[in-house]
Parts: sequence; structure tokens; C-alpha cells
Amino acid sequence: MTTWTLKKFDELTPHELYSILQLRSEVFVVEQNCVYQDMDNKDLYAWHLMGWDSDTPDRKLLAHTRLLPPGISYPEASIGRVVSSPSVRAKGIGRELMQKSIEYIYTLYGNGPIRIGAQLYLKTFYSSLGFQPEGDVYLEDNIQHIIMYLP
Repeated sequence: MTTWTLKKFDELTPHELYSILQLRSEVFVVEQNCVYQDMDNKDLYAWHLMGWDSDTPDRKLLAHTRLLPPGISYPEASIGRVVSSPSVRAKGIGRELMQKSIEYIYTLYGNGPIRIGAQLYLKTFYSSLGFQPEGDVYLEDNIQHIIMYLP
């Protein structure tokens, strides 16, 4: 069972922030073998959506996104740092995470368009949620990405 929490950066507890950074490091740095600057100051302006394993006493973080207002990453609102724990992949948590992220973006910033920078290998996944590719493939931290847009 997953318990979802949405908080502004200033509301995060030290445990929550540590868990977010730990999960992002586990996936983006270690699993994807990518050395990059994760702390880019955008977290400070974001709402953080966290999915916690409510079946364990230590409340393990299973999934996270940061929801950014228009004007931070793109002119539109955006969803970034989409990450799920390897321990729960292929169980639907990524889809649930994105569906909840889209709902919260609309609640926070209105029903405008959403733009994301997606890793190319996830293009089909994001397309299944209604996102459309836009522009050329580009390299970010040596990983192929594509801009995707949800009208």
C-alpha cells in the first residue's frame, strides 16, 4: 500500500529530504551510472510528491516527483525528477506517480499545459499518459532525452 504526501520544500522534514535525495542518488547516479549535479536549486521552488510504503514501519520512500511552477524549467508547469524505487518497478507505481503528479499540477497551477524533459527510453510510457514528443532528441548528462508536452 502506498501513502501519498505532497509538500513544499520548506515543509519537508529532514527524514523526507534525506529519503528523496537517497532515492534519486540510488537511481540516477548509481543505477544509471550518471554523475551529475542533482541539487540544482529547483527543489526550493517545487512541491514534492512522495509515495511511501505504508506497510513497513520505517516508511520507505517508493516514488517521488517534483512539481514546478511555470517559469522555473519551462514557460509551462513541469514535472521533474520522476523516480521510483527499483524494488517496486513494473507494479504500476510509475503510472500512479505520474497520474497523481498531473492531477496535483492542475490543482496547484491550473489546467494549463505541462512540459517535461523525458529520458528517451520512457517516451512510450509518457505518450500513454497523453504527452506528445516535441523537438529533437538531446543529450543531458550523457543520457538521451526528449521534450514532451501535455496540452
